[in-house]
Amino acid sequence: MTDAFLAHLHDLLDPAGEVSTRAMFGGHGVYLDGELIGVVMEEALYLKVDAETRLHFEAAGCEPYVYLGQAEPITMSYWSVPDIALESPDAMRPWAELAWAAARRKGRGR
Repeated sequence: MTDAFLAHLHDLLDPAGEVSTRAMFGGHGVYLDGELIGVVMEEALYLKVDAETRLHFEAAGCEPYVYLGQAEPITMSYWSVPDIALESPDAMRPWAELAWAAARRKGRGR
């Protein structure tokens, strides 16, 4: 994980709210206003999705983060973002808002 990539994510997400990142699970967790909205694994950002937001990510050609569990692959509720989202804060904002909303719903038990 390069510090430059994490700094770039901060630049992209800072206009959306208070951003922090923390090392976790071999990657980094990405927090927006205290909510875990994404993970960075292998130099790629994956944002939180739920049943209400998944279709947006699917329609944009994004894919879930999958890792090899002990017996089989495990699909996480974090999905890649469109390449364009990594180009500017304006392009990232709608994706960050979807992830933040999904994280908030999960936190409320929905």
